Amino acid sequence: MPKIYPFKATRPVRETVSLVSSRNYESYDQEEVESRLKYNPFSFLHVLNPGFKYHKKLTGKERFKPVKNRFEEFKEDGILKTDENPAFYVHQIVYRNQQKFTGIIGACHAEDYLNDLIKKHEDTLQARVELFTDYLNTVRFNAEPVLICHETDDDLQQLINRKIKVRPEYEFATTSRETHYLWVIHKEEDQKRIQACFEKMPDLYIADGHHRIASSANLASQLESASDNYTGKEAFNYIMSYFIAEDQLAIQEFNRLVKDLNGLDKDGFLIRLDEYFRIENRGDEYYKPHKPHHFSMYLDGEFYSLYLRKDQLDMDNALDEVDAHILYTFILQPILGIEDLKKDDRIKYVQGQKDMAYVKSAIDQKKFAVGFGMMPTSFETIKHVADQSLCMPPKSTYIDPKLRSGITVYEF
Repeated sequence: MPKIYPFKATRPVRETVSLVSSRNYESYDQEEVESRLKYNPFSFLHVLNPGFKYHKKLTGKERFKPVKNRFEEFKEDGILKTDENPAFYVHQIVYRNQQKFTGIIGACHAEDYLNDLIKKHEDTLQARVELFTDYLNTVRFNAEPVLICHETDDDLQQLINRKIKVRPEYEFATTSRETHYLWVIHKEEDQKRIQACFEKMPDLYIADGHHRIASSANLASQLESASDNYTGKEAFNYIMSYFIAEDQLAIQEFNRLVKDLNGLDKDGFLIRLDEYFRIENRGDEYYKPHKPHHFSMYLDGEFYSLYLRKDQLDMDNALDEVDAHILYTFILQPILGIEDLKKDDRIKYVQGQKDMAYVKSAIDQKKFAVGFGMMPTSFETIKHVADQSLCMPPKSTYIDPKLRSGITVYEF
């Protein structure tokens, strides 16, 4: 059974936490990053962008050591402090649409990931894992938790509900219009109760952060091999994670835009589609699918509904149930000639929040030729894929909550 562990977080003092925490670096555009670095000396982006101090852009491995240096400076300046005792941290995030996510920040063990007790549903790029392994080996901290899901547990929920009735350690809002709350669980009795709840669970599932956990586990294996007196309790074995009940996740789809029809004209493309799908031309009627294996399509100023033909529903494994995989198997690869979903620049992925209205606009502006929409993938489907040790296509899901950097940091 998987286990989770309390740890001593290095974290901001109460009065500066709203200034320190940052979104994932890749979610900022360049102008926004530069503005925050210029006007907010407390932002954790200064740690992640260490060259700003000297007006120099650092990339690749030359950035790793300066990241470590900026992190140490944040501690020396009292912006970050390390807790005296190990703790779990209840973190609640409330979005502007009132979606609420409440989970526990703690640490998992690399062995549980390597032994498939913490299951993945996405493939990782080896080059990216190796680069991030080198990064972790230099900086020796996790600044953003891996998002891990667990089955709903009434005892665990009762403990959390009791904890969040008291004043939080942190309560702050962000410019993204999220409100964050953090409670610290120091009592050993409560920590043991939390651990006992997780020890009843047969498996945990990664929702987001596949490359981060893979890199951390890879580093743990390397350091284990280099150790003469390995015990399994070394700090490098633990990976900071945000554990949340699966029924609290919000899952959206990624829609697809494709630049051309792979040499086909409109009629030829529709004839090829007809082999696999029932097609209905809906004209200017906005269409969004409401069932699995149904797709929306926007082409040449018109919406279409695509229903996978029943004689094509030959589901041999969990991956065959995934609509993103169906779209690739029957349309993107055989008809549109897109082989590599990660590298082909003819395809663009659009977060479902932007909806088919964004897809329509991009095609009407002649930036793309055709667009596809689908239903969000259920977490049950994600679990079935992970249970069968399969991997979903890239950009199959957009999962909330999105976690911030710098609220809790795990040093090892």
